[in-house]
Amino acid sequence: MTSVISYGGEPVKTSWVYNKNQGMLPRLRALGTLPARPIGKKGRIGRVVTVVALFLLIHLPISAASEQKAQSLSEFIEMFDTSRCRACHEEIYAQWEKSHHARSIMDIFMDRYLQKGVLSVKTPHDATKNNFPCFKCHLPQLAHATDKVAAEIAAAILSKDKATMRKLNINCLVCHHQKGVIHGYPEKGTLYGTDTVSAHEDEEYQTIKSSLIMKQSVMCGQCHGLGPVFGLEYPVQCATLYGSYLHAYIPSGGTQTCQECHMKEADHTCPPNFKDQKDVSKRLTEALPMEVEAIFYRPQITPGKLVPTVVVETRITSRAGHRIPDG
Repeated sequence: MTSVISYGGEPVKTSWVYNKNQGMLPRLRALGTLPARPIGKKGRIGRVVTVVALFLLIHLPISAASEQKAQSLSEFIEMFDTSRCRACHEEIYAQWEKSHHARSIMDIFMDRYLQKGVLSVKTPHDATKNNFPCFKCHLPQLAHATDKVAAEIAAAILSKDKATMRKLNINCLVCHHQKGVIHGYPEKGTLYGTDTVSAHEDEEYQTIKSSLIMKQSVMCGQCHGLGPVFGLEYPVQCATLYGSYLHAYIPSGGTQTCQECHMKEADHTCPPNFKDQKDVSKRLTEALPMEVEAIFYRPQITPGKLVPTVVVETRITSRAGHRIPDG
């Protein structure tokens, strides 16, 4: 795609290319330099600024994707290891370990994944990151790894290596670093939370900055409402839960955020836990209350013959903030 923009009255042509990690980016053509421009009452500027340098300065973000990517699965696991977080945040870490975020791959991808359909592979070595479109939400940090790592993950899945797969999940760094900002890229060595902490006792992440989205539903919507994933070889349509929240719950007068319902008192288990049937039943009863009215009578359709009949009227009201079920 090519577009023409104007700078100082001079047309400048640039083409745009799609990058899987960064979206649409300008690819500039060297078309010369800008003419000298007057500055104030003291005359004209003496130096010439090139169009390419100007646009690189203004339009190109500093991307975390430009950093060196993990070359092996062990390096990748170590890069996103959060076990050290337990030392200071023991209660939160214990809650997280019980959550679905801690097993974002285990319950879904271990059963026949990569064995059937367009994503199937003959051997693990044939797998690339394009074999894992679901990982955009279930393991978004894979963007910081090479296809070699994807092949090793494929080997772990096909061999049902649960010990390895447990180490791949949505953890502290995913939410408090990668997803902590929605415009631009997270700063190196910085975590994001609800408050700013100037001195954080961690060798790599020494600063914590307050992020406005941490208490807003858009934080969760980054994964739980992604919808169509078009940036991969095999486009897929997935979770639109955040969309139903915006298009139905909010217009109907709803005011609560995802966190107010699913993280009360900063509960990092983020219920419901679908392996806890008692908890799921309780939450569904509250979210989808059902009223039942039954009328029993015996009509005499045929003279002298009474037919026992029951009329049941059921009314289910959704008090949830989104569609159920959804992802």
